[in-house]
Amino acid sequence: MWASFELDRMLGNGEVIGTLEMLWDGLLHLLSFPRVRGVRSSLTLKATVLHTCDNQDAVLFDSMGDCEISRDTDAGHARLAEHVTRILNWVSYLNDAVQHFQLVLDQCYIRNDHQDIDSIITLFRKALALRPQGHPDHPLSIYHLTKALTWSKEHTAVYVQEAAQLYYKLLPLCPQGTYLRSIAAGPAGVNYVIRQCNNLPTDTSSEGVRFRRIVLELCPLSNEHRRVALHHLAWALTSRFEQCGSIHDLDECIQYHREVVSLCSEGYSRRASYLDYLAISLYLRFNHQGSSDDLNEAITLYEEVLRLHPFGYKYRDSSLNNLGIALEVRFYQRGDVNDIIRAISLLREALTLFSPGNTSRDNMLNNLAGALHTRYGKLDASEDLDEAINLSRDSLQLTPHGHPRRHRVLCRLSSALCSRFMQTRENEDVEEAIRLCQELLDALLSLHPDRYYSYKRLQQAYLSRYNWHHNIPLKDLRNTSLTWAIDWARQAEVYRHDSALEAYQMCLELFEHHVMTRFHGARLQPLFAAVELVEHGRGQQWSLASRLRTPLEDLKLASPRLSEINKHLSDAQGSAGSTDRAAADQAAIQYRRLQEQWDAVVAEIRNHQGFSRFLLPPSYEDLQAAARHGPVIIFIASEYSCSAIVVPTSGEPRPVCFPHITLTHLEMLKKDFAREIRLASFMRPEETRNELQVLLRTVWDEIMLPIVIVLQRDLRVKGRSRIWLCPTAAFTSIPLHAAHPFRMQADELEWELCLEDVYICSYTPMLAALIRSRQMMKTRVTPSFAAIGQSEPGAGQGEALLTIDSELELVCKLVPTTTNIVTLSSDKATRAGALDALQRNTWVHLACHGKQDREQPYNSRFAMRDKPLTLLDIMERDIPHAEFAFLSACHPAVGDEKTPDEVIHLAAGLQFSGFKSVIGTLWVVDDAVAQHVVKAFYENMFKDGVVDCTKAAWALNRATCSVKTKVPLEQRIVFIHIGV
Repeated sequence: MWASFELDRMLGNGEVIGTLEMLWDGLLHLLSFPRVRGVRSSLTLKATVLHTCDNQDAVLFDSMGDCEISRDTDAGHARLAEHVTRILNWVSYLNDAVQHFQLVLDQCYIRNDHQDIDSIITLFRKALALRPQGHPDHPLSIYHLTKALTWSKEHTAVYVQEAAQLYYKLLPLCPQGTYLRSIAAGPAGVNYVIRQCNNLPTDTSSEGVRFRRIVLELCPLSNEHRRVALHHLAWALTSRFEQCGSIHDLDECIQYHREVVSLCSEGYSRRASYLDYLAISLYLRFNHQGSSDDLNEAITLYEEVLRLHPFGYKYRDSSLNNLGIALEVRFYQRGDVNDIIRAISLLREALTLFSPGNTSRDNMLNNLAGALHTRYGKLDASEDLDEAINLSRDSLQLTPHGHPRRHRVLCRLSSALCSRFMQTRENEDVEEAIRLCQELLDALLSLHPDRYYSYKRLQQAYLSRYNWHHNIPLKDLRNTSLTWAIDWARQAEVYRHDSALEAYQMCLELFEHHVMTRFHGARLQPLFAAVELVEHGRGQQWSLASRLRTPLEDLKLASPRLSEINKHLSDAQGSAGSTDRAAADQAAIQYRRLQEQWDAVVAEIRNHQGFSRFLLPPSYEDLQAAARHGPVIIFIASEYSCSAIVVPTSGEPRPVCFPHITLTHLEMLKKDFAREIRLASFMRPEETRNELQVLLRTVWDEIMLPIVIVLQRDLRVKGRSRIWLCPTAAFTSIPLHAAHPFRMQADELEWELCLEDVYICSYTPMLAALIRSRQMMKTRVTPSFAAIGQSEPGAGQGEALLTIDSELELVCKLVPTTTNIVTLSSDKATRAGALDALQRNTWVHLACHGKQDREQPYNSRFAMRDKPLTLLDIMERDIPHAEFAFLSACHPAVGDEKTPDEVIHLAAGLQFSGFKSVIGTLWVVDDAVAQHVVKAFYENMFKDGVVDCTKAAWALNRATCSVKTKVPLEQRIVFIHIGV
């Protein structure tokens, strides 16, 4: 037995370290050998193929050739060792070693027979089993097995994949600088295996994707094969997305494609291909998620690909087609006619590159037909429509029955025929369209993903024929697409179909953040569901935020998890606004994953007893609690009708129709109010506001009087009771509480009563907000009062308010002496100081400029000495014991014009933040005149010395009545009460 020199382990000079005679089985049980030069040697058994004799005894034996090979191998090792260890490194020893090794090679004959290779692999597997993890030669055995797996000239996929997995285990076991590391990580080692892996077909199974991840792990950043490994993994993920629909696969695939592109220099030959793959993935995600950023980036990439594919280039037709389709889709989003014009130009050029015999020509014809039909819809050019129909017919000729793309051609042709029918009224067009749609549905399996397009086209055909003949019933065609659900709701409204309520429910289920309050409240049944939909559909930002503040004291286990996920969600949402597309992409991916975690935790919480509706929109029974102390009137405006729903203290909701009011009337009324209020600011206080009175008379006669009749006649609501107004849409900008007939009674001795003579009015942005405020009233602390005023706001925040300090002084005098009072003004009224005062006190009087931000409602703000105090600043603070706030400022209770249902204004923001009762203003306040209202309010509020925020609506009602002779009409009705 000779000391061997395995790879980088030189354990001697080849000297004899022991002799023995025993069977192989006995040798395998030998535990150890003497140390050689301080290193414990190990036993390596050389594997040879043994053949059985033809005799019956089947004796196994080693050939004489094997003995000679062994002797020459050992002799070569011995001479090599002497060369290495000799001081002079004699060349003669090295030459002798080379000669011995050459003799070994001359005697070796590898047949490359599959059976022989399989036998060798089996022996190496057994050797590896004898050297488990932790054995000093475990890495070496792994390496031997990888080499055996790749010996065959015809590598099987199984062997290549196993070799890659073994290298994945081997490389971490080989320290840098060792000989084993150098050969394992070299061209003939792992890089050879990576090349073979990159030649394997794509496998989209979970196991196939996992294998591609392993291959990528074998390619560090500096590895020349990393680009191809990234591409193969990305493509496997794309294919799996198309099969399974997991957005995570597509997100990850895009990240890998981005890295591939980053590894391609400008002149790299395959750069265009990799750019194309990234663009395709982004376009896929746009179709799945609808992000315009993805579409715009895909178009930019397609543009670059087309630039790299000049005239005459092999794949230019595909580049033209991809860019043309993407531009057409962007036209649908933006409506920029230049996009569709260029799309048609690109698709025409692409069609010229598809010869008549090309198997994809039908698809190209269909794409161009679709673009022309799209342009017809924008420019109403009949020649575009006729050409689109002719191209679709040509495409249909190339796609016989059974062709995988025939259904798409049928869909497009039927749509174009419907459009031409609406133009020419040729009945054969619409009849052919319906027949094509029926063929389309018959050709598709019930679960085919394109089946919903078929229903959409059939709906279009039936509606077209209905609009012309008026004798075909509206088909109840229901889709799972948000856009089509909205269209379903719209058509149901137009044709008075009884599926309208279900259509709106579908809209809200499909898109939580979509405002959907535009339906005919008086007609929809049941009204219970209508009330739920109004609450669910309007104010989505408030609704979600309110639900996120649901107390979790009884869920000690879940609460920390939700809080942590919510924080991460906020961080990820902020990062998603980055201008760096890769960074924004990563943030969006993280946000989606966190949202899934959030949903999982919420689902777990709903399994707890008593929390089955945790963070779900409330039911009518839940919402009716808002009317516990008086009816709540919900005002609904749409292009179809305007109406109201009265939610009583008990019993069913009552519909109220406004037959003479349309959405157009409301918009005009809103503008008229804005004009008259502006003009009134130039009038003397004693002048009568005639035009403003006319507008308020309209509000009384057409809107509030029908409601008062229902309250008095049907619900028996007593006079001077409290009612709450919950306006939506255009109603949010109209002073409903100030409705007034401005007419003398029949005896002409007294004026007719106005709304505020009959009832004490308050507002609520949502029913749930009112319920929440009442619930929080259960825990009350000793009242404390903060008077905050800023007469000289910081630069750019408004002009000086000369009466602010005197207003604060007046308020402090009227507050009961038993209440602790803090005053902040001038230099102390800063953003930080005001926030601190809001958190520390239960009552707040805020006198300063207020500014509504129409573009970013959460940036609506109060002017302070240093910088503004924003609505977001207030909402982010925890103010659990806040009770009452008086906002003596400009515009703090006016909602966003673009999303009026969101009622995102300063007064509602304070209510959301914890203040149960808030006085705000609808438009600009004259700070000098307003002091009369402020004085009268606090005198009534603290008349009995009791500090009770539930009296605020009554005190405001009494105050505005008492100052009629001092304060002009527009400055009295500007004040409103929100909350309990």
